[in-house]
Amino acid sequence: MAERISPFLKNAWVKEPVLVVSFSVWGLTIIMPMISPYIKYTGMINKATAYNYPVPVRENGNMPDVPSHPQDPLGPSLEWLKIL
Repeated sequence: MAERISPFLKNAWVKEPVLVVSFSVWGLTIIMPMISPYIKYTGMINKATAYNYPVPVRENGNMPDVPSHPQDPLGPSLEWLKIL
């Protein structure tokens, strides 16, 4: 298989270098997110960051999911990010 791909790529590079470069860049844009460590950490940050922020309300003791103060931490912490 490799003996057929190498001459094809050499011939394509000689005839159409712009197309070879564009397809190479396209292939890297598809492959790089799968092997990049940034995807892992971005997912972890997005999971720990709240997308809806709590609205200040009066806590009367009957709402366990409402924080007593708007800045009280909810959800997973980001301590692992500080350690990096």
